[in-house]
Amino acid sequence: MDKKKIVFILNPISGTISKAGIPNLIDTILDKDKFCYTIAETKYAGHASELARKAVEENYDIAVAVGGDGTVNEVARAIVNTHTALGIIPCGSGNGLARHLMLPLNAKGAIEVINKCEIHDLDYGVINSMPFFCTCGMGFDAFISMKFANAGKRGPITYVENVLKEGLKYKPETYIIEDENGTKKHEAFLISIANASQYGNDAYIAPQASMRDGLMDIIIMEPFDMLEAAQVSIDMFNKTLDKNSKIKTFRSKHVRIHRTEPGVIHYDGDPIMADSDLDISIREKGIKIVTNPDADRKKRQPSKMQSAFSEFLSSIHSARMEVTDAVKGVSEEVASDISKQGKKVQQISKTIQNKLNL
Repeated sequence: MDKKKIVFILNPISGTISKAGIPNLIDTILDKDKFCYTIAETKYAGHASELARKAVEENYDIAVAVGGDGTVNEVARAIVNTHTALGIIPCGSGNGLARHLMLPLNAKGAIEVINKCEIHDLDYGVINSMPFFCTCGMGFDAFISMKFANAGKRGPITYVENVLKEGLKYKPETYIIEDENGTKKHEAFLISIANASQYGNDAYIAPQASMRDGLMDIIIMEPFDMLEAAQVSIDMFNKTLDKNSKIKTFRSKHVRIHRTEPGVIHYDGDPIMADSDLDISIREKGIKIVTNPDADRKKRQPSKMQSAFSEFLSSIHSARMEVTDAVKGVSEEVASDISKQGKKVQQISKTIQNKLNL
């Protein structure tokens, strides 16, 4: 049997995990009876895509992205609709695609999955000609993506800080959404279009999304107040967001979205400015990906980020429940109590920020 050609495209500076020991792990763990391999390090922004395109030209069977979500997306965008499959050794803070596919989040486990070499044709999406693999969107999550990209430091703590600081100030927008079933107008905090289930860090924006069904999940998050925000966040981490009353979801192969003016959008967390008119569609079975054959038999433990943030949000949720109980039998005295509870939630938010800054 001919050996498969595989290239590991390693970004030495991306993500949050040191990659110094990964070449040695590859040499030790990779099944050399199945593969002949090379390792190529990226030198500058966009280099991962160049290396992936070269791998396609040289008939490599697999191009493995070794890095954070940015590196994964650079490699993936370069090999869509080709014979070359995407492999992932996740080294980032979010690891959205790797988590959706239930790949091991450690290098040793990820290489062992590659050894099994189970490759499937999966879907990807396109927004205004730009491929995405997990999600794209507009509104608050695109705004936060821009804030995150411009932050001096990266990682989940920076993301949470921005959400907490900016969430209450953000104003919802009006969108006109057109698909094969007609046209509707929505006021929304954000609109997310999901090919996969999560943003990363086990934050599930579309718990039921699949990369195998030829459809996108369109998530419309309606405006909500600070107290309702706690439940929205808890539901996102608990994979129950689709059951929240503030969430409207439908599936489609192709949508057009019009907003009142140009603004920021994101595709897989990468923010860019775009026109007021947006065209989003699915490319069914358009990318080959090395998947985990044991994924269905394994249940991933909650991430540290998920556990800590859920604990914080549970505190906010408790305050929300106190307010809900107080609303019964409204009076001037109760209204005053609600005001006090609102201040209590604000204080909890400040406490969260202080803890995250430690």
